[in-house]
Amino acid sequence: MAQYQHLPIYKLTYDILLRTMTATKDFPREYKYTLGQKMKDEMIELVVLIYRANSAADRGRHIAAIVERVQVIQLLMRLSHDIRILPRRHYAALAEMTDSLARQAQGWLRKSTGGSGKGMPEQV
Repeated sequence: MAQYQHLPIYKLTYDILLRTMTATKDFPREYKYTLGQKMKDEMIELVVLIYRANSAADRGRHIAAIVERVQVIQLLMRLSHDIRILPRRHYAALAEMTDSLARQAQGWLRKSTGGSGKGMPEQV
């Protein structure tokens, strides 16, 4: 089993988490502890899910949860941008990064559920 820290999907998720921490620190008080905190919590949970998916025998359900969580994160980021509290520069970078993350997660899900399920790749 590969170490989860070396997985490209983990590295990208961690980079998104760092960018999210930076982007939400300047949210207005009204949104900082609601929407901003929710975004950070979802990102932290996503990192945990990647670890679980990489170390579990039955990866499919964990990876499906990753795909779902990425969609929630994309929704929160878009909402933050639409109500004009997430600056365009952060939103553009985060949107590109989360799109890439979604593609990686979908590919991992396809590989984990396709065929016999054996020979699951250790790195995504």
